[in-house]
Amino acid sequence: MECGGFAVRLYLKGRRRTASLDWVFVQAGWHGSRRADPPALAGVPQNVTVVDTGIMSETQADAEIDGMSGLTLGGRRLEVLDRFRIYACGITPYDVTHLGHAATFVWVDALTRSLRLLGVEPEVCRNVTDVDDVLDEAAGRAGEPYDAFAAVQQYYFERDMAALNVRDVAHEPRAHRYVDQVIRLAGGLLNGGAAYVRNGSVYFRGEPAVRRSGLDRETALRLFAEYGGRPDDAAKDDPLDVAVWQVSEPGHPAWESPWGQGRPGWHAECAAMAMSVFGPVVDVHAGGADLRFPHHAYHAAMAEAFTGVRPYARAWLHAGTVRIGGAKMAKSAGNLVLVRDLVDSHPAAAVRLMILDRPWDKEWDYSPALLDRAEARLEGLYQAAGRAGMSRAAVPEIARHLAADLNVTAAVDTGIEEGGAAARVVAATLGLN
Repeated sequence: MECGGFAVRLYLKGRRRTASLDWVFVQAGWHGSRRADPPALAGVPQNVTVVDTGIMSETQADAEIDGMSGLTLGGRRLEVLDRFRIYACGITPYDVTHLGHAATFVWVDALTRSLRLLGVEPEVCRNVTDVDDVLDEAAGRAGEPYDAFAAVQQYYFERDMAALNVRDVAHEPRAHRYVDQVIRLAGGLLNGGAAYVRNGSVYFRGEPAVRRSGLDRETALRLFAEYGGRPDDAAKDDPLDVAVWQVSEPGHPAWESPWGQGRPGWHAECAAMAMSVFGPVVDVHAGGADLRFPHHAYHAAMAEAFTGVRPYARAWLHAGTVRIGGAKMAKSAGNLVLVRDLVDSHPAAAVRLMILDRPWDKEWDYSPALLDRAEARLEGLYQAAGRAGMSRAAVPEIARHLAADLNVTAAVDTGIEEGGAAARVVAATLGLN
């Protein structure tokens, strides 16, 4: 549904704040345009002035929200001033985008939009892992150079994210452009005694990463092997050590280093990109729940060993795994639900709401019935947005819901119940317009 580009200037408690509500005129059947006048806004309070400002991209808090100083995420209280740094583990661009991929990035986008409602400006870095074994293999099968192949796949990913109304990020570093930073990271870890050189590769001692994960050694080894950690590499002191810099095998890209030709390790790539963009600490590190170990544990351990600053992340957002019939959605399982197929057959906002209308950290099973339910719930929100009136208490209540562990379900419930401007705030804030 296309919405008009109107902002509402609220004069509350003697202060003026601009709130982009992207007015939804469902009952009037008006699909907004700057070249046409909107219908009369019946029921808008006298202290609200409507001004056509063109398409608005933000929803800012009113005076009552200004007193909120932070949010909770994963049970952790985060006090915030006016800026917020989010590092989101991006894709390895070797295949199409499925619903499991999309869920993480839609949740990150919902977090950034919620922060803006609280008057905080988020800064997101979402990397591109374009130096990776699976990418090299896919590019080889296609007969393409790895970087050209990755660029095409990245285009398709960004097209799907745009369809889901996921905003562009401030930083999108690509691993192949950060090789020098990985070499510096390896050198720093060597100088600090956290790594060692063996046969042209630099290995990070994995014990701190395993310890921080809380996993027993058997489980850690199983996950480590599952995610390409090569525990059987005889050059290591410990099977759970991991390559920061590794000798390149034939068929893989290679760069010069003080230890010979090689390429970055997966965890080291992310650690180097995150520190290069944000320095030693981020407010939130986000990614799928399956990245918790080993990827995020080793990334954080490398960053802390390199900088001496702990913790590397104030909080973590591990989006719940999307399953089909109880099995994780994965190409190897042959059970992928592609984003492109969903948005071609359903409103993209309904797909987005299906992802968000649940606790962000819980696993869930996709079914067409869930998408139908989301579509009906979205229509209910749109209809509520067309009702007259505005409760002054509703918008701060919505902000409180979103600041309490991104409780989207409660925010949508409030929008539907209160209707009018409250519903429009929910739709605009959550990117459902």
